[in-house]
Amino acid sequence: MNPLLDKLHPYPFEKLRLLFEQVTPSPQHKAISLGMGEPKHPTPKFIEQALVDNLDGLAIYPTTIGSPEMRNAIASWLERRYNLPKLNPATQVLPVNGSREALFALAQAVIDKDAKSLVVSPNPFYQIYEGAAYLAGAEPYFVNSDPARNFGCDYDSIPVEVWQRVALLFVCSPGNPTGAVLSLTDWENLFALSERYNFVIAADECYSEIYHGEQAPLGAMEAAHQLGLATIDKPYARLIVFSSLSKRSNVPGMRSGFVAGDADVLKKFLLYRTYHGGAMSLSVQAASIAAWNDETHVEQNREQYRAKFDAITPLLKEVLDVELPDAGFYLWADVSRTGLSDTEFAQRLYAEYNVTVLPGSYLAREAHGINPGRNRIRMALVAETAEGLEAAQRIVQFCKSL
Repeated sequence: MNPLLDKLHPYPFEKLRLLFEQVTPSPQHKAISLGMGEPKHPTPKFIEQALVDNLDGLAIYPTTIGSPEMRNAIASWLERRYNLPKLNPATQVLPVNGSREALFALAQAVIDKDAKSLVVSPNPFYQIYEGAAYLAGAEPYFVNSDPARNFGCDYDSIPVEVWQRVALLFVCSPGNPTGAVLSLTDWENLFALSERYNFVIAADECYSEIYHGEQAPLGAMEAAHQLGLATIDKPYARLIVFSSLSKRSNVPGMRSGFVAGDADVLKKFLLYRTYHGGAMSLSVQAASIAAWNDETHVEQNREQYRAKFDAITPLLKEVLDVELPDAGFYLWADVSRTGLSDTEFAQRLYAEYNVTVLPGSYLAREAHGINPGRNRIRMALVAETAEGLEAAQRIVQFCKSL
């Protein structure tokens, strides 16, 4: 077996299962889970219909590069959403089976296994970043999020000798679990570091369409364009952006997303995927085209999240240290004032009120002397508003009972 598999940590939900293994949840309460970030809003009917109308695509082997119509729909969405200059759908866009598998696969394609490379990751982080680094033969280097910086990472704290070994940097904006969004200044700094040390930036933007203010989150390609890096000889050099329909359009089971950016990197990534076997079904492509071409359902989805967060956040602020995030559908709450650790809080809340939350320490690693997820919990406000409110009310009762 591949010895690198032994470096992988148990996934956070496996840790949660073990935490709850000896616990019997309160039978007086119906189970409510805020643990997993799985969208629960209904899939729009027109997307379902587009899938049904194109089931004949199941009889055809799809190409890895995707249909021209699919790549055109993605390129057009990127141009509209981020006010970008015209993209080349044939070289700058590639459909993928959800952003998760593509984030993992990119590391396998860009990392030289013999170079003792490092992969920079935010901390806490989406666990795929770490696994992708290990199985590509690299080591992760974690940069802690800082509440004083709106949970931003201090990349200036990374020593030169570390940057010299970096092959890949994962960025998640809006962030999971913090909801933080990078600024134009942040991107300018990262682009300069990428140019100086010649590493690829993997920008995970799967939460980009769920935001709580009027201003849409700044995207990586948008930042590159505003900084004049989209019209040079090699536009979007060393930048690969990942996005998905799962959260935007409530279709997590379709496994439909894309990568876009540096044409040279994508050319090699396409070669890798041709052998890796990452082609998207033509039926799923048809439904995806319908989804990328429509914004009305996205606006309606966003309004549901806004109403939910507006109702739930003030309730939880009574008992926990928590603020409305920039974007995304998570609340990242500090439970320190309850006197419980994050794992104790999650275990007792489950036992006494049958509400599941995810301990923040499970989403982070001990780095530079601290685990930045310790004494925090992640709550995914993905269910309908009534269920979310019920969960929040139980959390308030639990905290007041301590």
